[in-house]
Amino acid sequence: MAGNESGMATRPLAIEARGLVKRFDGFTAVDGVDLTVGEGAIYGILGPNGAGKTTTLRMLLGIIDPDEGMRRILGAERPHDVAHTIGYLPEERGLYPSMKAYEAIAFIGALRGLPLAEGRRRGKALLEEHGLGYAIDRQIRQLSKGMAQQVQLLGTLVHEPRLVVFDEPFSGLDAINQGKLEVMIRALAAKGTTVIFSTHVIAHAERLCDEVAIIAGGKVPFAGPVDVARDRIRPQVRLETRVQDGLWRKALPADARHEGNYWLFSLPESGVEPLLRALIEGEAGILSLSIERAGLHDAFVHIAGEAAARALEETQAEELAR
Repeated sequence: MAGNESGMATRPLAIEARGLVKRFDGFTAVDGVDLTVGEGAIYGILGPNGAGKTTTLRMLLGIIDPDEGMRRILGAERPHDVAHTIGYLPEERGLYPSMKAYEAIAFIGALRGLPLAEGRRRGKALLEEHGLGYAIDRQIRQLSKGMAQQVQLLGTLVHEPRLVVFDEPFSGLDAINQGKLEVMIRALAAKGTTVIFSTHVIAHAERLCDEVAIIAGGKVPFAGPVDVARDRIRPQVRLETRVQDGLWRKALPADARHEGNYWLFSLPESGVEPLLRALIEGEAGILSLSIERAGLHDAFVHIAGEAAARALEETQAEELAR
């Protein structure tokens, strides 16, 4: 079963899943996943390719059914009952090449119950709002890959969903458009929209998410606030002293190591004050002392293991090579 250290117990849930299992031809792609996502949250599912991210999202959306477990989306146990209130951007992008940009947005909205005429009106307005007014009447085949991705993204939002599900939304976008998407995700959450997205890029999850689920090998060893994940590793101390030796050395913890001019070690459980006292009384001559909190990358390695971390890095390298 998945670990869950959610800090959203008091917030109404947009997504609740317990013990999700999915097998394909005897292979267990998802193995006992638990997720709880509060309304209005930005929630990331973080892991390498093949970890089970897409399968989990598809089960939540009702595209495929779990072999075991339960899911409740916006209060409904049947995802299709609330499909009109959900926006979904799949990892596999696809638009009809002959459609004009605003018509493509309207068509995606129509699949979620938005009248075509209203979808066309909103599609034009969204393209203008996001700096793509010049592309309103262009066919999808006339757009760059990045522009077509933006059109599909706007189609995901045109019916003003309560819940938006993005599968690897940053994949294939350049740095500028990745930044624009981050701004858009924050704006959605500020309006009360719940956003859940999968990613293999730790930086996106660390910058955007209230909570994350770390997934590896179809299991979720951690689900909860980003800060809680980072606190799985004790903060690291970086100390530089004028004096290289003395009785104060006994105050350093067992994992202390000397690199160049610095001592590096984990912050003692007793805190920094007893250490400072020993350094001062021992006349170590403190030149600098900093305490660095672990990042999400280090937390991922600690929680998911070295193999999963290597797979994550390989996934990122493969995308950069494309």
